[in-house]
Amino acid sequence: MQPDEPLVLALPKGRILKEVMPLIRAAGIEPEPAFDDDDERRLRFATNVPGLHIIRVRAFDVATFVAFGGAHLGVAGNDVLMEFAYDDLYAPLDLDIGHCRLSLAEPDPTGPLGHMVTDAAGDTPHNVGHIRVATKYPNITRAHFARHGIQAECVKLSGAMELAPALGLSRRIVDLVSSGSTLKANHLREVAVIAHVTSRLIVNRAAFKTRPNTVGAWVNRFREVAAHAA
Repeated sequence: MQPDEPLVLALPKGRILKEVMPLIRAAGIEPEPAFDDDDERRLRFATNVPGLHIIRVRAFDVATFVAFGGAHLGVAGNDVLMEFAYDDLYAPLDLDIGHCRLSLAEPDPTGPLGHMVTDAAGDTPHNVGHIRVATKYPNITRAHFARHGIQAECVKLSGAMELAPALGLSRRIVDLVSSGSTLKANHLREVAVIAHVTSRLIVNRAAFKTRPNTVGAWVNRFREVAAHAA
């Protein structure tokens, strides 16, 4: 990272982007008009702040861009931070947005998939040493079950986790849950909360060391904005 290169802020696409933009604008950052154009295919945008650019990437990729120096700052959920556990990331601020939870779910015994829920003699997390789980979060999932002395075989999916039980991939899933309506619609029930999730401001550690005044000023600015929004 060169001291004179533009500062890059990585933002996640989707639901969190809508929640974080009021904070971005309250911090005095206004992206160029193309940023708000749904038909725009560019992923990097200038802002009203000289030397500050925004990139818009998948939520799961924000941490990777920041950890490897492609961006200097970013906004990522602590679910992503837990899954990758990058040493090169510093997460100084909880922005108090993107509230949800990372949960374990299984078929609802009262629904049409109820036959998949076995009794105490079957495959339950309390009496076996190995289970299969469909998830986007294999590292978190394995660590969660390892704490209970269970080996979790993870079927890695990037989406549509709720289909896994009905289609025979696994009896259980680990996924983000907000209202729980998607689980209910797919005849699943939430049985354990692994982690409560919010979005954090994250910083590349090397950038924080080499550009402490610039990066530190933005961290402080976002801290002020987040405190005012609370």
